[in-house]
Amino acid sequence: MDMSAANKKGLSLFALVMIGIGSIFGSGWLFGAGTAAQVAGPAALVAWVIGAVFIGMIAMSYAEVGAAYPIPGGMARYGSISHGPVLGFITGWAVWIAVASLIPIESIAATQYMSSWSFGWARDLVDAESHRLTGFGMGVALLLTVLLWLSCYWSVQLLAKINSLLTLVKFAIPVLAVVALIASGFHTENFTAHGGFAPNGWTAVLTAVTTSGVVFAFNGFQAVVNLGGAAKNPGRAIPIALVGALSLGLVIYLALQAAFLGSVPPEHLAQAGGWSGVNFNSPFAELAKLLMIHWVVVMLQFGAFISPAGSNIANVASAAYMVQNLSETGFFPKKLAQTHPVYGTARPAMWMNLGFSVLLLVTVGHSWKTLAPIISAAMVISYLIGPIAVGVFRRTKPDLPRPFRLPFASVLCPLTFVFAACALYWSKWPNTGIVTALTLLAAPIAALVLRRKGEKSLSRQFAPAWWIVFFLGALSLLSWLGSTDFGGRGAIPGGVDIALVAVMALVTYFWAVHAGVKAHYAGLPGPDPVLDAETARDAVRGDVREHELTPA
Repeated sequence: MDMSAANKKGLSLFALVMIGIGSIFGSGWLFGAGTAAQVAGPAALVAWVIGAVFIGMIAMSYAEVGAAYPIPGGMARYGSISHGPVLGFITGWAVWIAVASLIPIESIAATQYMSSWSFGWARDLVDAESHRLTGFGMGVALLLTVLLWLSCYWSVQLLAKINSLLTLVKFAIPVLAVVALIASGFHTENFTAHGGFAPNGWTAVLTAVTTSGVVFAFNGFQAVVNLGGAAKNPGRAIPIALVGALSLGLVIYLALQAAFLGSVPPEHLAQAGGWSGVNFNSPFAELAKLLMIHWVVVMLQFGAFISPAGSNIANVASAAYMVQNLSETGFFPKKLAQTHPVYGTARPAMWMNLGFSVLLLVTVGHSWKTLAPIISAAMVISYLIGPIAVGVFRRTKPDLPRPFRLPFASVLCPLTFVFAACALYWSKWPNTGIVTALTLLAAPIAALVLRRKGEKSLSRQFAPAWWIVFFLGALSLLSWLGSTDFGGRGAIPGGVDIALVAVMALVTYFWAVHAGVKAHYAGLPGPDPVLDAETARDAVRGDVREHELTPA
């Protein structure tokens, strides 16, 4: 998507911050607090802090890389720049799956909240026993997916104009909901009754980070990185927008979680048998109904449309950028990278993303709660290249202009990678196996494409990418054999499993950085989009000056 075609001035810092906040406050706030409470009880508050710290560490590594390479949709390109085309395609494929999957889940969220409407047809959207969308509900979610997708079809500039307004509106809705729920009656005993603060143990808190929508909610930071290349001053705008959006997001999500935990009537909590039994199709709306706060119900039902709509504006644009970048690396057809000459939208890429969204919706998108853990695990995989790219570029590109430089990178980058590995493990089996299979599907596709292009040495091309094949395969094996708390068979005791994941991740990080350095000296990454472009510009300036100084 060529931003210059639609908005030559670029996105302002305010617009970029609004994009980050708008993406963070998507459907995550509608379901995250209720789902996290069901999994971890009152200790869900700790899960939000852990998730914010994790995403903050990831975001800061991407702040350095994104500011140095302000490429729209750059998260799909960083692997190619650091390790060459094969790893670039595998990591770009993972990022594309994670971002494109966000489009249908926002529609699913809106549809589930519609089931709280006081109409007979609305109650038919979700099955009362399974809490999954009915056939009618799937049809409504499909319609909403198409309508939200159309929001970016005609103009990229619509992203900045509409999203800022939607963000301001949907930011006010959760704040008002928190105030109203607390004012209706705050039951402090809820935080210690029915099993204590952590009724399901601390492993449930770790699980809640990736399976209950915590990572899913904070994933909105990706929109800042992917769209930050279109900002007026990317080097300054990207870090500020990331810090601002994540900080504000954490404050509001903690307030939402606390309000939910304290507002559930104690008699309802007792009747449900504790937090594990508190299961709402549309958590905040049904809780407000239970408390007889009708104006809050109406407001939340309205917000269930505003929040997904605002997030999907950024999701549709980001997913299109991903396809464009994969096309530019040569693994997707070049036609998918074409942009409209007037509106600047990559329409072929958008059509491809719509097809993927529909496929995901009709196959596994039966409820927000079932789809969110899989998407969250895919998101964690898409984060892996960030800290590794920082380590590679520090060693291979010392002259790269870095408007933002991550402090203590030699310590923070491997620690961030280890944290990401643990978060992926906490996603639980079989989610880890599913996303590993989807990600590594890119490897045979890459081999086929390279063969068709006449590449004779696949081993040379794949050498910088073997680390990710090993890492995902080993982690999936550990997940399958690991503690039953994380869905495994119990062959590896709890505690030992996480230690093994951490050690394996630490070894993999240094392997991956070393592989990137070797790929750089082998010339696999190809031309640098910043350094080589700057060299070319200097050469042109030199030729012009020489021409001006040459006597006629």
